[in-house]
Amino acid sequence: MKTIHIGNVEIKQTAALAPMASVADKAYRLMCKEFGAAYLVSEMISSKGLCFGDKKTARLCEIEAPERPMALQLFGEEPAYMGKAAYLLNEYKPDIIDINMGCPVPKIAGNGSGSALMKTPETAFRIAKAVVENACCPVTVKLRAGWDESSVNAPELAKRLEQAGISAVAVHGRTRNQFYSGKADWDIIRRVKESVGIPVIGNGDVSSPLDCMAMYERAGCDLVMVGRGSYGRPWIFREINEYLEHGKLMPEISLEEKMSIMLRHARLLCSYKGEKQGMKEMRKNVAWYVKGLPGSARIRGESGNLSAYSDLERTAEIILTAGKS
Repeated sequence: MKTIHIGNVEIKQTAALAPMASVADKAYRLMCKEFGAAYLVSEMISSKGLCFGDKKTARLCEIEAPERPMALQLFGEEPAYMGKAAYLLNEYKPDIIDINMGCPVPKIAGNGSGSALMKTPETAFRIAKAVVENACCPVTVKLRAGWDESSVNAPELAKRLEQAGISAVAVHGRTRNQFYSGKADWDIIRRVKESVGIPVIGNGDVSSPLDCMAMYERAGCDLVMVGRGSYGRPWIFREINEYLEHGKLMPEISLEEKMSIMLRHARLLCSYKGEKQGMKEMRKNVAWYVKGLPGSARIRGESGNLSAYSDLERTAEIILTAGKS
C-alpha cells in the first residue's frame, strides 16, 4: 500500500475521515478506524475555549492510541488565540494540528472564523503562521473552494498558507455559500494541487470506492477524505481499501453484520458518554444505519425516542426478523 507524508507523519494513501462537528466524535472515529480509515481529524476545537480552560473543550483534545495518526482541529479568528491554543494542544501530543478555514455554518463563519477566513487571506496567513510557530507537529489547513462562486480563491490562498509553513492542505470542492448542496468541484482540488508543493487532500462527494478512485485520478490529490459518505457506513473504508489494493468491489454487507456494527457503535458511544447521553446522540446514527431498509421511515421516527441500549437491541432484532421473512 502506498503512503504519503505530512511532515514526519506517514499516512496510507487510501481514505481519511473528514472532520465533522457533532458527528465524528470519538466513538464514530474509532468505528471508522476499525474499518481502515487511514487518518482521523477531531471535531472542531475552539481556540478561545481552550485558552480559557473550558473543560468540554479540553475533552475534545484527548487522543487514544488506536486513533493515530490523528489531527486536532482548531478554529478561531484571532492569530494570538490560535497561536496560544496550538501551544496548549502540544500537551495532548497530536500527530497533526489542523486549522479549520472551511466550516460554513453561520455560528462559526459569522464570527469571522471557519470559511469566513477565506475572505481575509492576510488574517488566514497570520493565523497559520502563529499556529506553525507554536506547534510541535505538522500543521495543516482545511479549506473550501472559496466563499462564493465569485470568489473562488482556494489555489491562491493555499499558496499563501504554504508560505506560512503549513505542511498540507485539505480542500472541500464547494464554496461556503453552497454549504452541502450541488456537486463538489474536483477540478478546484486539482488547481490547488498544481499551485502548491505540499500534499493536497481532496474532499467532497466520495461515497464509494469508485468515487475515491475517481477523485484520485481527476483531482490528482495525495489523499482522499470521506465525510458524509461514511454516515451509517463506517465499513466504506474497508471497501475503499480493498478496491485500491486489490481492484475488487466487496459484496453488499449483510443485514446481520450491519446490525452488529450499529450495536457496536452504540456500545462505544455509551462507554464514552454514559447510556443516557450516548443513546441520545446515537439516534441520528441509527437513522443513517437503517436508511434504505424496509420500514426505515418508521424506524427512523421511533429512533428519535431511543433512551436505553436495550431499546436499540430490540430494534435490531425486529429489523433482522423482518429481513428473514
